[in-house]
Amino acid sequence: MWSHYSPTVANLSPYMPPSAAIHALKLPPSLSSAPSAGSVAILLGPVAEAERVGSVDTLRGVALLGILVMNIVSMALPPASYMNPMAPNAVPYAGAFDGANQLFWWVQAIVFDGKMMSIFSMLFGAGLVLMNSRAEAKARATAAAGGPAPRSFASIHYRRCAVLLFIGMAHAYGLWYGDILVAYAVCGMLLYPARNARPGMLLVLALTVLFVGQLIGTAMGGGLYWMRSAAEAAQKALDAGQTLSTQQNELLTQWQATLADFSPSVEYIEKQVAAFRGPWSSSVAANAHESLAMQAFILPLFMLWEGTGRMLLGMALMKWGVFGAMRSTAFYVKLTAISYAIGFPLVAIGATRLVEHQFDPAWMFLTDWKFNAVGGILVAIGHACIVMLILRAGALQFLTTRLAAVGRMALTNYLMQSLIGTGIFFGWGLGYFGYFERAQLIWFVLCIWVLQLLLSPVWLKHFKFGPAEWLWRSLTHLRPQPMRRPPHPPGQPVALAGD
Repeated sequence: MWSHYSPTVANLSPYMPPSAAIHALKLPPSLSSAPSAGSVAILLGPVAEAERVGSVDTLRGVALLGILVMNIVSMALPPASYMNPMAPNAVPYAGAFDGANQLFWWVQAIVFDGKMMSIFSMLFGAGLVLMNSRAEAKARATAAAGGPAPRSFASIHYRRCAVLLFIGMAHAYGLWYGDILVAYAVCGMLLYPARNARPGMLLVLALTVLFVGQLIGTAMGGGLYWMRSAAEAAQKALDAGQTLSTQQNELLTQWQATLADFSPSVEYIEKQVAAFRGPWSSSVAANAHESLAMQAFILPLFMLWEGTGRMLLGMALMKWGVFGAMRSTAFYVKLTAISYAIGFPLVAIGATRLVEHQFDPAWMFLTDWKFNAVGGILVAIGHACIVMLILRAGALQFLTTRLAAVGRMALTNYLMQSLIGTGIFFGWGLGYFGYFERAQLIWFVLCIWVLQLLLSPVWLKHFKFGPAEWLWRSLTHLRPQPMRRPPHPPGQPVALAGD
């Protein structure tokens, strides 16, 4: 998603004809057939070997900053606070679920939760579409000129994913357990065979994969619901003085252990807080424990299905021209209205049910998370359309240019968010883990936003890409890549977002 092949920053022109943009992008017919007359496109400029699409980088910048609103909670508070803001034993650290804390959770749930990750995932798929089309265009051009066959795109793609996997594992176990890079790397490997599929087929594949993922969640919810019913029956029998069978005792023990995962005991949370506040050895060990749980349980059962499905959807939307700001204004307005009109009510219903059920794990998996799973993707598409409309109108350029720079350095900025967040809250840094309530974390989010919006354009004045992108690119191509920009002649403007 963040390599030099990915679509990133360019200068935007809301008056450029679609034919010029299609020619500049060198898109194959499956991509270039989407724009309609009067649609707005993007003026591209060369960036090393690749061309960069400004609308995609701007959207990626929005998603990167937005996802911090969710991530900051698991950087600063006990893990139970992320899954269950009503967890009673986490109240001394996260604060009671009322007032500003409850308001912050509602904003997270309605606007950010799952939406920013959906945008990220869709853009990863969109990047594969553009990488593949450009690789095929280069191969055709080389063959026409009688040159040697270029390197296999498959080898580059899989090596790129392998490097991302390595970076993700280092990030997950060395810095922060909420890593998403490992899942993206694995999903990226699975996506490759679908790169040339038609957008309609990609949509069918996306819906199928997402549906299977929801079936897994429903099955888990059904199992938890049955386990709870059996455990409650066993507890009633025990309270009545009856002797429980071995199976009843086991079920009761299993259900109590399951509840402890979602609402841990005072002793367990105190132990966690002490570990994350402790020295480097204890905070890294506690982080590694959470990372292992994420990769052993959440990754195969949920993240792979959701990530792959959303990426396939992003591939379809890219081939339809949605992410390139290449559709008509009317198209984006209608898609925004439909997405929000359906998505927001679904998300709100799911959030309401979570609160009403007090984040009961059985109801979470069985029904309550389903509303955000569907509605969240629709809201994410609506968010993306709003960004496309702003770019088409040429509005807020002082902000969109900086967002594009943030998006171009997305891998660097993602790792920077983890480094700053864990440096503030983990014991190897300032050790403020569990000191700030949920609502107070918004101030850290705003400060990091400002920092990255200011630093990213400045960095890109002097360098072609961020340091993490340089590492990813160099390891992918097995040789160091040129990093510094050539000096600009005096009096000529320097493009903050890439040139």
